[in-house]
Amino acid sequence: MYATHPQRIPLHNEIHARPPEAMSAPLAISHIVMTADAGEREASREHLAALLRERHLPQPAAGAAHLRMDLGAFRIRWEMHTEFVTWTFTRAFDAEAFGEREPPTAIEAVPKEWLAQLPGKCLASLHLWLLSARGSAVNGNLVKHVLQEDTLVASTVVDGHGEVYTDFAIHADGFSRMVLLAAGITPRRLGRLVQQLIEIDTYRMAALLGLPAAREAAAVLATAEGELAELAGSIRAAGRDQEPQLLDRLTRLAGQVESQHAATHSRFSASSAYFQLVDRRIEDISETRLAGLQTIGEFMERRLSPARATCEWAARRQDALSQRVSRISNLLRTRVEIEQQQSSQELLATMNRRQGLQLKLQATVEGLSVAAITYYIVGLVSYLAKGAHAVGWPWSAESTAALAIPVVAFGVWLSLRKLHSTVFAD
Repeated sequence: MYATHPQRIPLHNEIHARPPEAMSAPLAISHIVMTADAGEREASREHLAALLRERHLPQPAAGAAHLRMDLGAFRIRWEMHTEFVTWTFTRAFDAEAFGEREPPTAIEAVPKEWLAQLPGKCLASLHLWLLSARGSAVNGNLVKHVLQEDTLVASTVVDGHGEVYTDFAIHADGFSRMVLLAAGITPRRLGRLVQQLIEIDTYRMAALLGLPAAREAAAVLATAEGELAELAGSIRAAGRDQEPQLLDRLTRLAGQVESQHAATHSRFSASSAYFQLVDRRIEDISETRLAGLQTIGEFMERRLSPARATCEWAARRQDALSQRVSRISNLLRTRVEIEQQQSSQELLATMNRRQGLQLKLQATVEGLSVAAITYYIVGLVSYLAKGAHAVGWPWSAESTAALAIPVVAFGVWLSLRKLHSTVFAD
């Protein structure tokens, strides 16, 4: 049997991860988004397990990233994402009294002490009421009891089979609110619609996490751009002795820019991805205008566009500044290298002049060396002639030495020339 890739099953099942649940009205839904680091995400799994243990329910599997389970009084849906953990609580309620008072929330059925200890920090929280009623009377009641009329946003969705109302406001309980009126939508399609509406609110807040980083980056970038402009002017008027100090300042500035870019790049990239998810979810719900009110898409376009543009502008500004610093660094480095090459050429020219002087001095020394060597060799010849004269050599030692001087001098000179030619040929 052929070998199976170790990730085949997890990758295959990824397409079925976090599927929407079939839903039927009336339903109260409370959704909480908790930002969490790696440790807090793991703690959220244990926190969920503690709730299930109290009710003698099956524990989440080791490494599980999502779970949904009916706990009787409410239904829980837990999902672990890259940067946050979401908790969704659902329960049915009696919709008959909706027009008389504010409807109940799903979170009212959740144990308060357990809920207060959710790991992480709350980024978003939403109450969503799913109702089957439609009509002007219901609309007036929901505006009166649930939403703020002056900031109301509404639209028809799913080709006119549903109406969604929200005010994108945080109310006294810390939750934002949304009402979905559905008629003639199948439970599975209704579940997908609810999930899409929840994700619009979740991803909207996750996308806006890049906005504080963009504002902080703006101050750093303004300072860095001012310093870069000052350095560019100084480089243009700098002398050779000032260039190393300017290059050091420019290198430090480049390090600061790259450090800030590395610290915020992932945040801006994540925000861009979340903004795209918001756009996709709004497109998926198929909105049309209702009663002259703004649609969710129009509201998001108007209110999120400045934040999105700020994040994109900060990212582009960082890239542009990094490129400018790199170009100026290369120019200054090239200028320093050219001057170093000129200095090297001057040094080589000086060395050539010194070598010429050394050759001249060597030629002088060679002449003295010929005389000195000749003197010593002729002295040896003189001693040899004295000894030979005693055994019959016809010339005196002085005569022999005198005759030997030109011969020895020529031989020494010739030998030195051959040695000189051999050394310089190599």
